[in-house]
Amino acid sequence: MLVFKFGGASVKDASAVRNVAKILNLFPKEQLLVVISAMGKTTNLLETVINAFWNKEFKAFETAIHEAEKYHLQIADDLFEDRTTSIFTEIKQLFKDLLQRKEEIPSSDFSMEYDQIVSLGELLSTKIVHAFLEKENYSIAWADARKLICTDDSYRDGTVDWTRTQTAIESALIPVFEKKNIVITQGFIGSSAQNKTVTLGREGSDYSAGIFAFCTNADSVTIWKDVPGMLNADPKYFDDTVKLDEISFKEAIELSYYGASVIHPKTIKPLQNKNIPLYVKSFIAPAEKGTIIHSCMDYDELVPSFIVKHKQLLMSIMPKDFSFMVEENLREVFELLSKTKVKINLMQNSALSFSFLVDEDKIDFDRLLTLFQRNYNVKFNRDLELVTIRHYDQATIDKMSEGKEKILEQRDRQTVRLLLKK
Repeated sequence: MLVFKFGGASVKDASAVRNVAKILNLFPKEQLLVVISAMGKTTNLLETVINAFWNKEFKAFETAIHEAEKYHLQIADDLFEDRTTSIFTEIKQLFKDLLQRKEEIPSSDFSMEYDQIVSLGELLSTKIVHAFLEKENYSIAWADARKLICTDDSYRDGTVDWTRTQTAIESALIPVFEKKNIVITQGFIGSSAQNKTVTLGREGSDYSAGIFAFCTNADSVTIWKDVPGMLNADPKYFDDTVKLDEISFKEAIELSYYGASVIHPKTIKPLQNKNIPLYVKSFIAPAEKGTIIHSCMDYDELVPSFIVKHKQLLMSIMPKDFSFMVEENLREVFELLSKTKVKINLMQNSALSFSFLVDEDKIDFDRLLTLFQRNYNVKFNRDLELVTIRHYDQATIDKMSEGKEKILEQRDRQTVRLLLKK
């Protein structure tokens, strides 16, 4: 079995959906488990829906829903000859049910409500792609990932229950391949023991592919992207990027941990555990080699890799009584960060202070500041840039920091991290 993952860009319109069909057609003798994300920027639009629902802004709520419905119906119109096809009824019903939610009173749990609404993007995309492929006479079935991937109730960042998930996939998914060659399912979503939809974290469809591969003992996973493979830097910010033909699982984990956007950070572990290779290939040029991520480490240091994170906030805290920052203080700091679900990009401590770096647009700054000001003096710097260089040399450090103030530098034998201010 091969596991394929197609992201939002690869199903953003009717032409893209037809392209997916062409790629699947290149593997006529394979069993394919195809994991698909929401179409285009649907997740962003559904985030507008949930925010409007939560804030009782019903005009904005309805406007965003109608925009999303129009977008999906347009794609369906381009794929099907007329609107008597059942997929149109399914699309309209999903949005009708969503509109009716304005009559409901939201619970006190925003993250729970978020997952119930935002997950509709994946249901819509997979239903449309499945209906089109079925029309084109592919041997295909549709599967609900919420009945296959079992999680706890950590909404927006679900933790997989691997035992329950393995059992569900063995009983409900694997037998489908006795009758069908291709199964379409959703990325990003699972469900709790209470049958509530739980998402796996933003951009979590890659992780879904890794989960399915692990539980089915797949031969490989391929992530189809709009780039030729895994690059050594983001082409949006760097000229003359270089494709990494081969890297190890270890290197991929390091790069994703530091913020490389090609692969979701959790994807690698289940693949490494069963030595399942991961390919990153172009859906624009599917015949090209792409990148392979596997156990071999021979090629990791051939090319330096650059990861840049913008809009960084550096917060430094010091005990008000001028005491040392000892283990007891650090325990309190990490408990507060865990409580507020803040993820640290970089940290450093001295005798009297502890500093940590976060994505400013992913935190509630005022709440965080209030929490720490109870027991600490707090200083902060905003709008910083974090540059991580794997397999660096001095020339690359000098080039990346040219014309910028260096706030902080950390390095080991393989990695240097530079906190810079323009």
